[in-house]
Amino acid sequence: MKKILFLPLLQLRSGHHQVADALMDSIQKYSNSTICKKVDLVSYTNKTLEKLVTNCYLKWIRYAPETYHHAYKNVFSTPAKTDYFFRWHQSFFMNKMRQLLTEEAPDMVVCTQSFPSYLLSKIKRIERCNVPVINVYTDFFVNGIWGKEGIDAHFLPCREVKETLSSSIPAHKMIVTGIPVHEEILKSEKQENAIKRPRILIAGGNSGLGKILTLVQELSESSHYDYLVLCGKNKPLYEEIHSWNNERIQPLSYISSRKAMNKLYEQADAIITKPGGVTVSEALQKEVPIFIHSMLPGQEKINMNYLKKHHLVFELEEHTPLEQQLKNTLADEIKMGRWKQSITTYHEEIELKSPKGVVEIFDRMLEKRIQRRESIFS
Repeated sequence: MKKILFLPLLQLRSGHHQVADALMDSIQKYSNSTICKKVDLVSYTNKTLEKLVTNCYLKWIRYAPETYHHAYKNVFSTPAKTDYFFRWHQSFFMNKMRQLLTEEAPDMVVCTQSFPSYLLSKIKRIERCNVPVINVYTDFFVNGIWGKEGIDAHFLPCREVKETLSSSIPAHKMIVTGIPVHEEILKSEKQENAIKRPRILIAGGNSGLGKILTLVQELSESSHYDYLVLCGKNKPLYEEIHSWNNERIQPLSYISSRKAMNKLYEQADAIITKPGGVTVSEALQKEVPIFIHSMLPGQEKINMNYLKKHHLVFELEEHTPLEQQLKNTLADEIKMGRWKQSITTYHEEIELKSPKGVVEIFDRMLEKRIQRRESIFS
């Protein structure tokens, strides 16, 4: 049996975990001789440390978002600045990474978060580490933390990122896959909608951040749409909306079934969300018009720059009635025509479109690794 180790970071239900889970499920479906394991390096190191880091991160982006955005944009913009930032604890985590590789003995490592990639790149530069490493990017840009040297393959979100990296990474190591989406979300099950009123999905309330409650309160007098609010594990948000007893606004708790989530996408006339890489990628795959209501500092703000530049989303204005903006945009043939063309261009730029094709790349790289019969370190 061959073994692939997936490395997201922290225990937050982030895009790093969602992408890892999507790839792992595809591997289990198309490759019977491969087992997968997902490990968070920080929890592996110390579970108390993971809780501390997670709490600090959530408080930072909630209470001082501008300082977080400044730090993310400037400190992590280049490898040199990243090295300086990590100088005090880099060697500690590199030793933990070596320990993890020795214990798990994987035939391949897939990084869906930048910090594990950074550490593995460092390790492969200073010693002989024979395990192939793949970077799978979960945003529409690449920050300075991601490892480049020593990484064997890069699964890229879009052509623009490939062009940006072309001066530092050989072309044969890069392939535009888009941000991987679970295969259940890719299924088309369009049915005749018996519901007369259009449906709008509202997402982004899982962590309790953003402006979801204020936004939904504005829609309480809805006259044109029905709204499904994805509350995730945010119980206070769910209970508050449920207490309104408004038949036009339905809160939904955490949805673990991707089949159920795919059905919601199929029935939606649009989605209101934040510019997180995975949610936006799912909506792009389903070709559901995307309206952005707010964004977190750091990654989401930078994602938004790409999405607006390529006309893939519509940004909601704060001081204009929300439902009026939805109606005006969705009824505007020129705006919708430009959006549909942008979606087409986005899909055409993806070089490897099927999950099975991605698994075939894994299999080829694994086969080369098995044939060499090398130890982890030599």
